[in-house]
Amino acid sequence: MKKLFPSIIAIAMFSLQAIAQPVNNQSGRKVQVAILFDTSNSMDGLIDQAKTRIWSIINELSSLRFLGQTPLIEIALYDYGNSGLTAESNYIRQQVALTTDLDVISAKLFGLSTNGGDEFCGAVIQKSMQDLAWSNNQLDLKIIYIAGNEPFNQGTVAYKEVCNTAASKNIFVNTIYCGNYAQGIAEFWKDCATISKGDYFNIDSDQTVVQIATPYDNDINQYNDSLNKTYYGYGALGQSKKSNQIEEDANAESQSTSSKTERSIVKSKEVYSNASWDIIDAVDKEGKDITKMTEDELPIEFKGKTAEEKTALIEEKKKERTLYQEKINTLAKNRQEFIAEEMKKQADGVNKDDFGTSVNESLLKKATELGYNKE
Repeated sequence: MKKLFPSIIAIAMFSLQAIAQPVNNQSGRKVQVAILFDTSNSMDGLIDQAKTRIWSIINELSSLRFLGQTPLIEIALYDYGNSGLTAESNYIRQQVALTTDLDVISAKLFGLSTNGGDEFCGAVIQKSMQDLAWSNNQLDLKIIYIAGNEPFNQGTVAYKEVCNTAASKNIFVNTIYCGNYAQGIAEFWKDCATISKGDYFNIDSDQTVVQIATPYDNDINQYNDSLNKTYYGYGALGQSKKSNQIEEDANAESQSTSSKTERSIVKSKEVYSNASWDIIDAVDKEGKDITKMTEDELPIEFKGKTAEEKTALIEEKKKERTLYQEKINTLAKNRQEFIAEEMKKQADGVNKDDFGTSVNESLLKKATELGYNKE
């Protein structure tokens, strides 16, 4: 298989009402990623790889810096080519608009299922460009990842025109062909990437993702369990979003211990922000005044307390959260060093091109071209 270059990603949202509030964007820059998944019958392996790698990809995104500051990370998700969708929609469905809500991204990804249909690549790219709130700033990184395995020129929407439009808007379209490299070229996947100034690569979507267990995983995940106890749902979304947080921990663990560890590491970073439902993030990152909230809005742990008691409890839980996040971050660095050494020893068996490793490599390459660097 040829070495991969720039390519892939997008995903997110339960409903428009569930979009999270933005995290503290110190740099003013954005990284916007849309992932377009072929969900026809042959793509089960691709979806499984994505489920396994999604938190690794988000960790890579969260490591990007612009002039030393953290950009705002927004992810969107579409599926296409599923015969359960309508012909009028070109068999296209927006799963999630660009959002910072990482738990929603995970939930939607784990909810994907395959069903044979017609795959119209030009139409789904066009749809994502029309629907999504793409930035107009040329310094913001904007990438569409489209993955599939059928000829790229199917359907009534001309892919060449769509990819030219993407290039004019500084949106890179990275194409991922699930099959033979030369076959993907013959079926026009490389042509779209070239036109849009993106990159083409191929993967074996049926390949089992190889992950490296480390001596740090269990401790990281134990601290994650403690970290969860510092989240307090408030308002209409509080209870359901708190439950969803736990469900996505379980989804990650269902893939592997390594996947759950990657998710735990993401939760220790600034990019994991839940001000729309967690009272600690709402006060700390959005400046919400807890003393002006009604009793009905408050988490049960904060009900019936004086203003001073509420403020003190916020500070106490914030310190606890910071402590657990710092412990996870320290262990994460040790874990990454361990993985790097193991990959050197087992390069033939571990450093293979799959959905996640290819996305991570391509993200960093495109980001570097725009002046971003990795923390």
